[in-house]
Amino acid sequence: MPNIKSAIKRVKTSDKRRALNASQKSALRTAVKAADTALVGNEAEVAAAAFKVASQKLDKAVTKGLIHKNAAARKKSRLAKKLNALTAQA
Repeated sequence: MPNIKSAIKRVKTSDKRRALNASQKSALRTAVKAADTALVGNEAEVAAAAFKVASQKLDKAVTKGLIHKNAAARKKSRLAKKLNALTAQA
């Protein structure tokens, strides 16, 4: 544990940020997984709604610096590809 006042504050703030980032990243993973499972099903409307939510969370995570923009683009692209295949099939 640090003795210097500024170092103590740094530890506290970094712990807060780490906890916040972890919860946001977990919510992001949950949204992407929910979209993926909805896309496996046959309901296009539910899948489109889940894709929209996942897409928004991915964009938000990029602006917050949680994930790299190319990683978000790749995930969105893969989900969109599945959604397009589902809508073309229906």
